[in-house]
Amino acid sequence: MRRIFQEKAHTAGVENTACTSDSTMFLLKLLVTFMSVFHSSSENTDFRAEMKHAYLHGDVIIGGLFPIHQQTNRTTDPGPISCKMFDIQTFLRAQVMIYSIQEINQQMPRLLPNLTLGYDIYDTCGDVSLAIRATLQLLKDQSDPQRCLIPASINSSLPEPETKVVIGEESSEVSLAVARVLALPSVTQISYASTSEQLSLKYKFPTFLRTVSSDKHQMQAIYELVKNFSWQSVAIVGSTDEYGKYGTDSLLKLFTGNNICVDFVDILPDTFVKNCSTARDLLKKIEISTAEAIIMFTIDNNVRIILEAVVEKNLNRTWIASDTWSTSSKISEMTGIESIGPVFGFNFRQKEVPGFQDYVTSMFNGTTNSILSYYQVFTNSSKDDVKCNCANKTSDINCLYCYIDHDESYNIYLAVQVIAEGLRILLKCNNQSCERTKFTAIELFHVIRKINITVNDTNIYFDENGDPSLGYDILFWNTSASKEGVEKIKIGEYWPNKNISFNKDLSQWRTTENVSVFNCFKTCKPGERLELHYGKCCYRCANCSPQESSYGNDSFCSLCEENEFSPANRRYTCENKTEEFLEWSDPFSIILVTTSAIAIIATAVIAIVIGFNCGTPIVKAIGGSLCYVEMASLLLGFCTTFTFIGKPTPNSCVGIPLFGISFSLCISCILANLIQILLGFSFDPRVCSKIKKLNHPVAVVVIISGVQLGVSLAWLIVLPRLPSKDQKESTILYQCNMCEKSKKFFAATIVYNSFWGVVCFIFAFKGRKLPDIYKNASLITVSMVLFLIIWIVFLPIYLTLEGKYKPAISSAAILISCFSILGCHLAPKCYIMLFRKEINNQNAISEYIRKHYERKDLSVIS
Repeated sequence: MRRIFQEKAHTAGVENTACTSDSTMFLLKLLVTFMSVFHSSSENTDFRAEMKHAYLHGDVIIGGLFPIHQQTNRTTDPGPISCKMFDIQTFLRAQVMIYSIQEINQQMPRLLPNLTLGYDIYDTCGDVSLAIRATLQLLKDQSDPQRCLIPASINSSLPEPETKVVIGEESSEVSLAVARVLALPSVTQISYASTSEQLSLKYKFPTFLRTVSSDKHQMQAIYELVKNFSWQSVAIVGSTDEYGKYGTDSLLKLFTGNNICVDFVDILPDTFVKNCSTARDLLKKIEISTAEAIIMFTIDNNVRIILEAVVEKNLNRTWIASDTWSTSSKISEMTGIESIGPVFGFNFRQKEVPGFQDYVTSMFNGTTNSILSYYQVFTNSSKDDVKCNCANKTSDINCLYCYIDHDESYNIYLAVQVIAEGLRILLKCNNQSCERTKFTAIELFHVIRKINITVNDTNIYFDENGDPSLGYDILFWNTSASKEGVEKIKIGEYWPNKNISFNKDLSQWRTTENVSVFNCFKTCKPGERLELHYGKCCYRCANCSPQESSYGNDSFCSLCEENEFSPANRRYTCENKTEEFLEWSDPFSIILVTTSAIAIIATAVIAIVIGFNCGTPIVKAIGGSLCYVEMASLLLGFCTTFTFIGKPTPNSCVGIPLFGISFSLCISCILANLIQILLGFSFDPRVCSKIKKLNHPVAVVVIISGVQLGVSLAWLIVLPRLPSKDQKESTILYQCNMCEKSKKFFAATIVYNSFWGVVCFIFAFKGRKLPDIYKNASLITVSMVLFLIIWIVFLPIYLTLEGKYKPAISSAAILISCFSILGCHLAPKCYIMLFRKEINNQNAISEYIRKHYERKDLSVIS
């Protein structure tokens, strides 16, 4: 248990004087008996009196703050505070300070001639309030020790304190508070175990120094260990105190910045105890966690509670211990600790305090101090020889050497050596005398701040942040069957700003591609990436998409360039995509080109034949000179087929607008011809009078085709169809794009031409029974039906089809539309001109009309 000590109201000389009178011995025995009974009945109770401490007078007083007790009975209610949980190791660390000061005082030749070092040591019980109270006790006025260190006025400087330098405290949380108080009179504070990064901020804690590395380096060391083992996921358990809070934040920032997944972060409250809801929730997280290592960055009491529950649950994980518990014997000696899994830890560089173990085993060379006396009373120890087994430690004074640590104790030893060397330099001491005896606290700080000495092959100096150049030992808790309990073995070391190094083969702990209960990462093949599978850090391999590539073992796939893709069987590389468009060598293109060529030749032949027969009745029957316009429009329609083949260009994307112009011109010629047929062969006066008004062929052609010409020109000028690249999985599709507004022009063109196609169909259907020897109306009816059917079928296909054959469908629809007119309207007339010349005269027409009406019993006037 950790308790507060108070020196008896005696002088230093009285403290070291033996009590020889019988009455005194009787009283002492009575006191021991009473305290033994008191201790056994209430282990967590202490005197609620003045603060107890150990004091030795000297020319220079060194203060000491040690949490010899680790907890208090503090609650939410105000009242007297008592301490509990006495810690033997911290008790021994206080003795290290006393021992080191005695060694310097007794050293020959004298390091500080004519000067002696004294100490003023307090037990803080690990409590901030008690630590501040102890600090205020240390800061007595040098000129008047009965007065506190209070300035005469608010603007006055503080009086010079009696204590010039303080060693302590252990925890960062307490040191942060103490450092603010000690900064007021510029008293140097040297901590042996406070590692918080916050204490490196000199604008907040200007006189704080330490003989232990900052957590900044411990964070980096932990990261280097995780990286060395190729672990990809960790969990972090911290606490709300300064040490755990800032340490956890730094670790989280370091891991996330280096692509190491943090499965969970749990911050333990100050009220953390066994079986509380926080402990149960944390245990559940540990049980289901897939983290490859769990980092415990909190005080050893919290760790003990957690690991006891882990043992009960029979959980097995990999643990990383911070310096607070990596060497804790009360954790390593827990029952069942060997079942929790491998433990890696970081601790300050370990060295033995020279001669201290002999000093302890010799019953402290017969010396005494209040703290030691207090321990002797409360353990009811005897001076009888006791055989000690350090594997099964007892609190007997004869077994104290088993509790000696080689980390914080050595840091305390270093702190005393640094102070002594600073005094030697400041006071200009040689082997005989010192030139100075008076100095101020700030003078001593400036000297210590620049110290650079080597103590037993340990070189120590302070950087601009007051941090030393000391590293960490990397420990492994060996729990093999051949060992009893836990053996903490050194497997490597880490020095600030240097690489981590190991002296053991650690290959068995390095992650392989096998997935275990706490390792959800695996090696992915080229072309695969890691994707989240379970929880926050459990991954599995997933294939990269065709637009990505990966060499494997990455958490992401690299995006290929715009015109590249990764083949299914080679996802580790990007290759150029294949350009896709309707090539001239494509079979479909060959068919279209061949058909178009045949159509163009046929149109030319028909034009020549009609030219040779331009004055005959049959030429007049198909519109006369308008048939040349019709053939020219058909020729233009056939030629638009070539604009749909090959890689699209701005000039080749005009196919559909041109077809709209050509077809409207063609259909207007047909309509003008149909009007002439109905007017020439209909004998109904009412019909004739109406049709006669429309019998203006040139006007019909100009108006109908002119409207479409305006629509097509507006389309080509305002929203022209332009070549576009459509990125497919492994190809680039080149086509003429059609934006939403451009589709309105497309719809207008189709609807407009279809409308006139329907009008032509109606006129042709009405004139199919007229006495026309050449059957113009009937044949035009067929051609218009074909045109309408083709476009009714074409539109859904065109609007839904994707790919390089979409333009081929457009081309085919245009070809068939033009062919229907060429084949049904013009080709039969050409046949008559060539092979049925006998009906290509006026007599044949008149005879055909006469017979037509005779069949209807109507007379014809010839």
